[in-house]
Amino acid sequence: MIASISRGGDLGGLLAYLAGPGRSNEHTEQHLIAGDAAVMTMYGTDTLDRAAATEIAASLDAPRREFGVEVTRLLTHVDTESGETVRSRVDGSVWHCSLSLAAEEGQLTDDRWAAIVEDFVTRMGFAGDNARADCRWVAVRHGLSLNGNDHVHVAVSLVREDGTKASVHNDYQRAMQTVRELEQRHGLQPLVPVQERAFHQREETRAAREAAARRGLVEVDAKTLERYVRAAATASLDEAEFVRRLRREGLLVHPRYATGRDDVVTGYAVALRPAEGEKPVWHGGQKLARDLSLPELRKGWPDRPDSATEAVVEWRAVRRGLGRVPARAGREAAELHPDLFAEHVADIAKLRDYLTRVPVDDYAIWAHAARDMAGMCAAWSRRIEPTPGPLADAARILARSAQLRPIESRPRPIAMPSIANTVALVSATATAGRNATAELLLLRQFAVTARSIHAAATAAGDAARAEQLNGALRDRLRQVRDSYLAIERSNALQQLSPEQQATAARAAIATSTRGGPVPTPLTPHVSVPTTRGGGPVRPGQDLER
Repeated sequence: MIASISRGGDLGGLLAYLAGPGRSNEHTEQHLIAGDAAVMTMYGTDTLDRAAATEIAASLDAPRREFGVEVTRLLTHVDTESGETVRSRVDGSVWHCSLSLAAEEGQLTDDRWAAIVEDFVTRMGFAGDNARADCRWVAVRHGLSLNGNDHVHVAVSLVREDGTKASVHNDYQRAMQTVRELEQRHGLQPLVPVQERAFHQREETRAAREAAARRGLVEVDAKTLERYVRAAATASLDEAEFVRRLRREGLLVHPRYATGRDDVVTGYAVALRPAEGEKPVWHGGQKLARDLSLPELRKGWPDRPDSATEAVVEWRAVRRGLGRVPARAGREAAELHPDLFAEHVADIAKLRDYLTRVPVDDYAIWAHAARDMAGMCAAWSRRIEPTPGPLADAARILARSAQLRPIESRPRPIAMPSIANTVALVSATATAGRNATAELLLLRQFAVTARSIHAAATAAGDAARAEQLNGALRDRLRQVRDSYLAIERSNALQQLSPEQQATAARAAIATSTRGGPVPTPLTPHVSVPTTRGGGPVRPGQDLER
């Protein structure tokens, strides 16, 4: 998370900008998510418009006007005529900070943002300290930035409700330290992800990043393709289905045949469909991830006499350039109903029970389990995350536990329960919408099962891997859970009448904000006389003594 700070003196202008359309009409659904209790009671359930912004600014600025307190900042600029550096004091009573997430982290709910901002404002010393009066402040949310970053704006009046000034000394360094602490406490993606330093993965080239940026993408092709391939492989019961799923996703697929043969496929490459006039950029399965090479994928599917023949038919169809048309339709084309989510919870439970009997040093089986869990996260991410978010991140972290040296790897045991049907259901129907309750039930069972992989890594003494798995389960999956809980509450509210919805919204604000619905009385700060030793003055005591 990044904090960007600025100082000014026009609170009304700042809030009018935040309530407005933005410089490029990027502001949408502008609304408050946290702040002064009285302001939240009045405006916390409404869309923020210019009129409301003006009234909010007046309320936040009331302590400064009431006590006539002047807060300034030093402005340095170069005189255009003389070329001399000029320093002057200007109004600096407004402190503004935007808190922004990485685009690949996705979007948080309003409730999560509110908790983060409340924590941020308290740690910065603006409110929530019983020893000092609060500053009046609000946090505004208005959609993604032009670069796809989820963010909020915090506006603070630097005159406290007793007329004293809030300190902004060293505020930039303190804000940077605070957001690092918030990343840990609230399960946010670190500015420099620890896991990317601790585990060596395929490096992103500058050219790949620039190519993605030119096309308006938030990640390089290789990461996107890894998620596509991982989800398709985990949802498939055999190699032929895997090929068909890749093509249904719209990927370009290219088989690699054994020398001089057209019936033995030894590898494959995939590519995103290029823009008109551009050439596709191919990525081999093994380059995406070691466990996504064709030989490794085959260890996860049953070795049946007819499966190799069926797979060759699909690979040949790919080579003939038939686009998304498979040689024949399979189970990937079947219609699935979201009501099946509750039924497939049992499949996850079977895998969890199986893992309880697996020795912690049986790395091959734990790798298969990690691949399953990563594949489900990848499929879920493909369905409900407009930009790569916590599920995509969890998929990459879990996939690290699926990477083995060839000598350690072996075929999936026949007795090991499969979650292919569950992943296929997620790939086809997950929406994080009206079926949120059933999907949340599956997510909880998934989290319990994935924790067994973390427990095995811990028991095996693999501290680095255990730490990263713990982060994936504790932080990333918690974010997804919180999103589903918010949707559940929203779905429940939609069943209420408009009057009942308004009452519930007011009650939620009243219980989630500090103070009460009436503005705090503005009482001047009174200094307590002290002796030279720092203690309070007793009646009749001489201050000079």
